[in-house]
Amino acid sequence: MTSVIFMGTPKFSAPILTSLIEHGYDVLAVVTQPDRRVGRKHILTPSPVKQVAVEHDIEVLQPEKISGSPEMARAIELAPDLIVTAAFGQFLPTKLLNAAKVAAVNVHASLLPKYRGGAPVHYAIMNGDAETGVSIMFMEKKMDAGAVLAQEAIPITDQDDVGSMFDKLSDLGRELLLATLPKLLAGSITPIPQDEDQVTFAPTIKPDEERVDINLSARLFDCKVRALRPLPAAHIYLNGVRTKLWHVTVMPEQTDLKPGQVVSRDKHHLAIATGENGVIGLDELQPAGKPKLSITDFLNGTTDELAVGEQVAE
Repeated sequence: MTSVIFMGTPKFSAPILTSLIEHGYDVLAVVTQPDRRVGRKHILTPSPVKQVAVEHDIEVLQPEKISGSPEMARAIELAPDLIVTAAFGQFLPTKLLNAAKVAAVNVHASLLPKYRGGAPVHYAIMNGDAETGVSIMFMEKKMDAGAVLAQEAIPITDQDDVGSMFDKLSDLGRELLLATLPKLLAGSITPIPQDEDQVTFAPTIKPDEERVDINLSARLFDCKVRALRPLPAAHIYLNGVRTKLWHVTVMPEQTDLKPGQVVSRDKHHLAIATGENGVIGLDELQPAGKPKLSITDFLNGTTDELAVGEQVAE
């Protein structure tokens, strides 16, 4: 039986771990992030990967930082055939990578060499890409730079957001990994080095990048909203109030109004101008300190005029 140490943390990673267990791999240990406090009540919560490990009575290692930790020493001591990572979120020292008797491989949610880094799905949607995918790759100390063992693409629809794409890519990654590992173990797969001239990066989204530039085209405005939904959530300033945007609609018409000005408004509808003469309808939003509101509820509860031509967004 092939032995594995699995490393991952979020919901994306959990089905991949489950599939390894169900398909007969001997998962010696799981390495995941420490339990975190979540929600308004700050309840200490284990990661989705830890929850799977506990259900299957698998040893769990939870270093804050893997490099030089006792947990890393334990992983090396276990001497697995494979180290498999999926959204672990930390660099692995060469000493740890070399502890795998056969290989250390990663399930990465992009079509490498495009979008190396921690937020590949966010950037694929944000940039309006028609597709993304999963790459199974050898791990090395340089971020997401290892040779690719297998790769498969999947379309991004106009309805997809980060949440839906993570689910799709997790399923795809699970199936692709299960198809790839037997070939790797049999020595019947030829790794393909990444073309360094084609490399792009997808660094973790910073707080100041959560704001939507109203000068974007309507299409890219919508892409930005979907790229940050459900987390960390996009926002604009609407009449000076920081307002999260949950759902918007690209409107078919064009306008000569300046970005941020009201194009049309009634009891159930509010549309503003964007860049490139576009128009975006605001469907569901959340002003600071308030719950999510449909545009109807928002307009019913506002005393602002929001008249056509008025500059309301920035």
